[in-house]
Amino acid sequence: MSLHSKPTRNRREFLTDAFCGFGSLAFGAMLNAEVKNPLAPKKPTLPAKAKSVIFLFMAGGPSQMETFDPKPLLNKLDGQPLPASFRPAKRQFINGTPKLLGTKRTFKQHGKSGLWVSDLLPHTATCADDLAVIRSCTADAFIHSSAQYQLFTGRILPGFPSMGSWSVYGLGSESDSLPGYVVMPDPYGTIEAGQPVYSNAFLPAVYQPNVFRGGAKPVLNLELPEGVTLAQRRNTLNFIREIDEATMTPGDDEFSARLSTYDLAFKMQTEAPAVFDMKNEPAHINAMYGIGNPTTDDFGRRCLMARRLVEKGVRFVTVVSGGPAISQWDAHDDIEENHLRMAARTDQPIAALLKDLKQRGLLDSTLVVWGGEFGRTPEAQGGKGRDHNNTGFTMWMAGGGVKGGVVEGTTDEVGLYAVEKPHHLRDVHTTILHQLGLDQDALNYLHQGRRERLTEIQGEVIKGIV
Repeated sequence: MSLHSKPTRNRREFLTDAFCGFGSLAFGAMLNAEVKNPLAPKKPTLPAKAKSVIFLFMAGGPSQMETFDPKPLLNKLDGQPLPASFRPAKRQFINGTPKLLGTKRTFKQHGKSGLWVSDLLPHTATCADDLAVIRSCTADAFIHSSAQYQLFTGRILPGFPSMGSWSVYGLGSESDSLPGYVVMPDPYGTIEAGQPVYSNAFLPAVYQPNVFRGGAKPVLNLELPEGVTLAQRRNTLNFIREIDEATMTPGDDEFSARLSTYDLAFKMQTEAPAVFDMKNEPAHINAMYGIGNPTTDDFGRRCLMARRLVEKGVRFVTVVSGGPAISQWDAHDDIEENHLRMAARTDQPIAALLKDLKQRGLLDSTLVVWGGEFGRTPEAQGGKGRDHNNTGFTMWMAGGGVKGGVVEGTTDEVGLYAVEKPHHLRDVHTTILHQLGLDQDALNYLHQGRRERLTEIQGEVIKGIV
């Protein structure tokens, strides 16, 4: 190559090849100069009840009639057409004149509060006095992708930040060695809306989620390269620091954000493996989460990991139950088979998570949210299944300053529409932000000339549960 020819590799490629990937760049950011950390903790704008959120996402839409919303009249009308006194709702797959489908589940009152929970969820029922059940949730969409986007981002279209990204944008992270926002998908596959549903969208990249893998290695390449000593790594990264200092413009927040990301990557290499190694958990804790049982092992591991993450200061953790097709709560063909299978995977780990957080004193500062993108229809689809229902469905919250053992709102006598104290998903978002100490109006971001926010238009705090 002549002295005047252009180099064949750019600076980024050189650094990547020479220093074993971006995780290796971090140590240089830790040396000599102070770099502004965009993930540093920020003071909430309102009195905060919760420091972190664990969202247990039941992808596909669990049925309110089979879980937390008993409907005796529905069972009496089993096999009959929807009475004329009930206004029919739009459906995706039901055609003609459908017949109502009663439930085979039985409901009992649990705890001192007498909260009604079905026999589908016997473990969760033992936590009844910690649950604030919202029976009157509504959403705008009745197809999976649009409904999932609205559940996570407040919009039925892609391209907007998820509530996890908004939370970290507003509050930063309490941990300097782990991501502020973590998503743990179902290993069976990606949900209908895909990975963008969790994204930071137009918020700066530092607020994007870190998507963990399943199994024993949630994050790859955490080990130092073979044959590289700490002294060698330090010398290499000192050199990188000199290059950065020579090219960095003072006050360049974007450059600082990139260095902070490298810093986090290096710290994860040195500290995160201990968080991911669950061998030091007592045997009774593993058993409580169902770890070792083929049915509950995977979801149990991810729930236990969620507890370990918030314990270390991670701001927002999403744990997903359900991927595509038969692996999700989308009971079009057979509500009994589907919900028995999905509940068997999740019920014990969820109850274990609540009890574990509580016994460690973490439930008061951790808001746990459970729900799907919508519920199910009281009408039958194909004889034994249920279609999507966005006009009245159930979610619950626990911990993080919400009242336990309470029910908010009602649906009609067959579970079709929310009729008393209906709460749109934007109210759910507003309440989550409120418990974190974030005002929905103050939490905004200027994008293309418009102040965007999670709730889009005015949401209301669900006062009956806080």
